[in-house]
Amino acid sequence: MPEIDFSRTVVDMQKITKKFGEVLANDAIDLTVHKGEVHALLGENGAGKSTLMNILYGIYRPTSGAIFINTKPVQIPDPNAAIARGIGMVHQHFMLIKPFSVAENIMLGREVVKKWGFLDRKKAFRAVEALSEKYGLKVNPRAKIQDISVGMGQRVEILKVLYRGADILILDEPTAVLTPQEIQDLTRIIRNLTAEGKTVILITHKLGEIKLVADYCTIIRRGKRIDTVKVADVSEQELAAMMVGRPVRFQVQKKAQPKGDIILSIENLQVKDNRGLPALRGLDLEMRAGEIMGIAGVDGNGQSELIEALTGLRKVESGRILLKGRDVTHLSPKKIIHQGLGTIPEDRQKRGFVGEFTVAENMIIEKHDQPPFSRRGICDFNAIRQFAKEVIRQFDIRPTDENYKARELSGGNQQKMIIAREITNNPGLLIAAQPTRGLDVGAIEYVHKALVAQRENGKGVLLISLDLDEIMNLADRIAVIFEGRITAILEAAQADKNIIGLMMAGYDPQKQAEPAVA
Repeated sequence: MPEIDFSRTVVDMQKITKKFGEVLANDAIDLTVHKGEVHALLGENGAGKSTLMNILYGIYRPTSGAIFINTKPVQIPDPNAAIARGIGMVHQHFMLIKPFSVAENIMLGREVVKKWGFLDRKKAFRAVEALSEKYGLKVNPRAKIQDISVGMGQRVEILKVLYRGADILILDEPTAVLTPQEIQDLTRIIRNLTAEGKTVILITHKLGEIKLVADYCTIIRRGKRIDTVKVADVSEQELAAMMVGRPVRFQVQKKAQPKGDIILSIENLQVKDNRGLPALRGLDLEMRAGEIMGIAGVDGNGQSELIEALTGLRKVESGRILLKGRDVTHLSPKKIIHQGLGTIPEDRQKRGFVGEFTVAENMIIEKHDQPPFSRRGICDFNAIRQFAKEVIRQFDIRPTDENYKARELSGGNQQKMIIAREITNNPGLLIAAQPTRGLDVGAIEYVHKALVAQRENGKGVLLISLDLDEIMNLADRIAVIFEGRITAILEAAQADKNIIGLMMAGYDPQKQAEPAVA
């Protein structure tokens, strides 16, 4: 393999400024990226990372500034122009058509046709298989998108841009919804891409992944470029401090406290999945006020169905759910909320907010019919706005305009909006499902403090996360879920991460400890 020339500039963005009305998203940002390198863009939620890359990909046009590709000045008015210049972008939220096959999604818009215009599926499958083999992506071109994992969907998106001839790949928060194993696979794929001379721009706020895979890192804070550093020369703590403008505490501080009364009791819960197959198979769990109970498991072992059953969104076939001693098994979601349950949903786009509503409207969506937000059935918009302004300030949601449409917020700020709403509802039990997915380290620190504050205020927190480090850092007790059952409950202070990881895959330490029968 020929040696890659890392000195040649492939992307040079000079003094890029972007305004959305009065909001300054990018403020005279410079970015230089070289051939064959992984260049990370690091910044807080709403810092302007995705906006800058959307300009490079032609989704937005800059208010001012210049772009050079391979040292030549260019105009990129739309994504087609970006693709023609060898730029491809994999968005945080996948843009795949679920009923279509992998190959059909990859070649959509650039179909391989036979005589008379008929689709040449065999040739398309061979082309996808060849690309997949070349870069170690290992996808089945015949599989339906609706039947593959999130991690496999990520690979399909990468193949889409490679199929269109991209030499510069922009990956926007590529690991936000991946499991640890899928993150390892993606890291390997990125290395395969750069080994072939491709250039990768990685939008992220995950410091460990930057240290693992990136060569250089440009830090953006509140729309401004702070610095560009060689990743090998800086620590995670230094990157975090540059990103948020202050030192960041990575370890959660918790004080010992007595547990309260039983707040949640789940008895022999039986629930089916969307296919009508058993998802929860006699699940039992009990937790108390004043504790954080972590649910640790590999994705797909019943976590989603458990959340939906607890919140009234999925039918319970048998068993009981008791909230503060009251049977809520078959109550409506609204009645369950009024019984003191709050939920940070695992899919914020689907269940967390209404995109066309303003931030203020989303803040009171679960209590819009209660005073002071409603008087005799009529909304008091002044009270709603004043409440939203205070919550926005308290939770540092950006932009700070309560009239901003929720869909226009960055993913991280959408998450902060949801968390702010649920915590200010003051629930007795808060279900926190993937609460820090898509958040930067500063926001993660804030969310963790907020969850611990719930615990210290005598509330219960049911933490469901695919991030085992997060569970071990936050939880008082850890319940391992496997194939729809709780297989073990451990005190977090004495728990061994490796053992929990094995138990998540079905390992039973008690059976292993039993002597063999002669």
